[in-house]
Amino acid sequence: MTAAPAVRVLLCDDHAVVRAGLRALLASTDGIEVVAEAGSGEEALAVAAALRPDVVLMDLQLGTGMDGVTATRQLTATDSADAPAPRVLVLTMFDTDADIARAVAAGATGYLLKAERPERLFAAIRDAAAGRTALSGSVADRVVSRLRTPGPALTARERDILDRLAQGLGNREIARALFLSEATVKTHLGRIYTKLGVHTRAAAVASAARHRLLP
Repeated sequence: MTAAPAVRVLLCDDHAVVRAGLRALLASTDGIEVVAEAGSGEEALAVAAALRPDVVLMDLQLGTGMDGVTATRQLTATDSADAPAPRVLVLTMFDTDADIARAVAAGATGYLLKAERPERLFAAIRDAAAGRTALSGSVADRVVSRLRTPGPALTARERDILDRLAQGLGNREIARALFLSEATVKTHLGRIYTKLGVHTRAAAVASAARHRLLP
C-alpha cells in the first residue's frame, strides 16, 4: 500500500529561533515536511507562490511589515481550480476574540495557540491540509461563547476609528490617519456610541475592551 504524500508546510514567523524550533519539532513526526520558512508576510506570499505548500503555519504578529491576518487574506485569495490556495493555520500566542474573528474572516482554516502540545499541532496541520477546521480548545470555547452572546456588530471602518480612539487620538488626528473628513469621523463616532450604548470616548474605549473589540 502506497503511503500518502507528506503534508508540505511553509513556516511563517518573524522569530528565527521559533522557526528553527518548529522545523525541528515537525521533523520528529511522519507525514509532515517543512518545505520553506518565511520571516515576514511579504516573504510568505512570495515563497507560497513559488513552492505551493499545502499548509502555511502563520503567526499573527510579524514585526513592522504585513501582519499575519493580511498575509492570510492574500494567500487564501489566490485560490483557483488550477492552483488551489494553501490552507492557513494560525499559530500564535494571542487568543483575543478580535484576533480570532479577524483571522477566521481572512480565511484561516484553523487557529492554534503556541502553548499546545506537539501532538495537537501535528493533528491540526493534517486537519488543515484536509480542509478541516482546527481550533485550540480555549479558542473553540471563545467561538462558542461569542456565538451565544455576540458583542456589538461594528463595521471595519468603525473598528478602525475605535482603535485610533483607544490610542488617544483626537478627531482631527483620526481623520488624517484614515484619510477622512472630521465630519465623517464624528458621524462614525455617533454610530459607535449608539451601538455600544455609551455617550463618551472613554466609555466607548472601556466598552470595546470589555467586548474584546480592540486588536
